[in-house]
Amino acid sequence: MYREAKTQLQTVRDLLRFAVSRFNDAGLFFGHGSASAYDEAVYLVLHTLHLPLDQLEPFLDARLTSVELDQVLGILKRRATEKIPAAYLTNEAWLGDFSFYVDERAIVPRSFIAELLQEQLAPWIEEPGNIHSALDLCTGSGCLAVLLAHAFENAAIDAADISHEALQVAQKNVSDYDLEHRISLVRSDLFAALAGRRYDLIISNPPYVSAKSMATLPEEYRHEPRSALASGEDGLEATRAILLQAADYLTDRGILIVEIGHNRQALEQAFPLTPFTWLETSAGDEFVFLLRRDQLPE
Repeated sequence: MYREAKTQLQTVRDLLRFAVSRFNDAGLFFGHGSASAYDEAVYLVLHTLHLPLDQLEPFLDARLTSVELDQVLGILKRRATEKIPAAYLTNEAWLGDFSFYVDERAIVPRSFIAELLQEQLAPWIEEPGNIHSALDLCTGSGCLAVLLAHAFENAAIDAADISHEALQVAQKNVSDYDLEHRISLVRSDLFAALAGRRYDLIISNPPYVSAKSMATLPEEYRHEPRSALASGEDGLEATRAILLQAADYLTDRGILIVEIGHNRQALEQAFPLTPFTWLETSAGDEFVFLLRRDQLPE
């Protein structure tokens, strides 16, 4: 099919139609930045041709060289047959206006916390300039640490992860944004290597997939590090540990913000006396909670 396509397809428009057909036929899952087969096709074609990602229309009828056609068909074939997330094929992921390097050593960046950082966590943080220390726990590719640095310009930031490989990816992103002087990378199993440190703000997008959900994940997710997804039988193993330890690492007025996927009901049942504040995101108010230090469970 792809060999025949090389002789039949000529324009960007041709390739987009072909890509959408192949992606739909393959039953791909779109949960790593794109919402549909069409969106992902547009992204992969434009990225591979080194064209602006927000300017499709001027190039729809542009004809490709044979080399370009080979390159585009090659990446489309890998996406459709190997079901590799697009971000791993392009080594690029976006959170808002920020682009990050990513490969299979770290989970593909995606977080509702990124949306909240665009607003400097208002109204929960009234004076962003008063945030002098912050921690991104389970940093992965370092994307949220970079966003923290931009949102809170007076903050010294630690970015911690248990995975040495993920921290190598994070180091590239920290360097790409010239933030080595503000972001320190720490290899740590949650808080284990952070003894004695205190933070005005801790954010975390930890593993939160339950054992049952891990067993039925789409193939795309199986290209990501399992340790960045799985969190025990109920999906709360990491979150439970964070809740029970965070008070020791927060300043007196410190704030904890954690993303937990679809686990709100289970979390509230596990901690019935904890007064979670659920933050509004583009997908609703079930995915990210906030607690002040004095609200954390003992």
